Amino acid sequence: MGYLYSLLGALLFGANGTMTKLLVQSGLEPQQLTLFRSYGTAAIAGIVLLIVDRTAFRMRPRQLLIMAVLGVFGIALLQASYGGALGRLPVGIALLLEYTGVLFVALVGFFFFRERVKARLWVAIGLVLVGLVVVARVWSSSLDVLGVLLALGAAVTLTVYFVVGERQVSATSPLAVAFWTGLFAGTFWLIFGGLVGLDPTIFAKPVELGGSHGTFTLPLVVPLAATIVFGSFLPFLLSFTALTYLPATAAGIVASSEVIFAFLVAWLWLGEGLDPVQVVGAAVVLIGIVLAQTARAGKVVDADLALVTTGPIEINASTSPDAGGSQLPR
Repeated sequence: MGYLYSLLGALLFGANGTMTKLLVQSGLEPQQLTLFRSYGTAAIAGIVLLIVDRTAFRMRPRQLLIMAVLGVFGIALLQASYGGALGRLPVGIALLLEYTGVLFVALVGFFFFRERVKARLWVAIGLVLVGLVVVARVWSSSLDVLGVLLALGAAVTLTVYFVVGERQVSATSPLAVAFWTGLFAGTFWLIFGGLVGLDPTIFAKPVELGGSHGTFTLPLVVPLAATIVFGSFLPFLLSFTALTYLPATAAGIVASSEVIFAFLVAWLWLGEGLDPVQVVGAAVVLIGIVLAQTARAGKVVDADLALVTTGPIEINASTSPDAGGSQLPR
């Protein structure tokens, strides 16, 4: 069941890239979409926490500061930069570039925290660099430069979130992380102009969802709600549940399949394909990412959880920071 949960989470997360692209192309700014997704995820997580663990709403000032950092860098800036990249790049390539954050995490751990890494990390670096050159077709400059920079910016902010989250939020639950970081991310864009210029009538604007298969429209509020539930909260919950059945390394490697799902869904839905050379390049990058996932002894990153863990999680609603316990291994 653990592999099933992890695969479902990866599928939903990968498919959400296509939905995000359609919403951005329909006139919703990336920061506006991030604001609604963040507040929506926080609301759902908050409702669940009211039922299973109300202690998650009690945070010490230092914990709140850390959650604010995670919310700003791990959600507000990450999702906005990724959304901007989706407006300029094919879905799969944008996610592939963002996922190089897995590689950056290993490099940060090695150079700044003196973590022991396996020799395969350097092989992974080589594979990722070569694969990205092929995917981007550097020799013909076929990709939008700003789109590539935005996607790499998403990888950097994802790295910050991984590194901070790994060392600081293990005293609480992933649901609490979803609530607090979502709350801070939404508030960040609310303060810094996320709603500036937003026309309320845009929620009733027809959005073309047919892709390459013809015309199929729905009011924008419908796919927006779908991306909040099925593209944000549910993949997070599925990944969390998978870790109750699987070791973290296995769950993290399975989660890497969301890159494949992103390519597949975008191809089936939008007709966004790669030429044979780019397919080879994408495969090389993905192999490098998987190698990087296993290069740090006992640690792995899962983009759905945006956390790093060292083993399976035991669900215990009574666990809280105030009680001195943790739902995530330290």
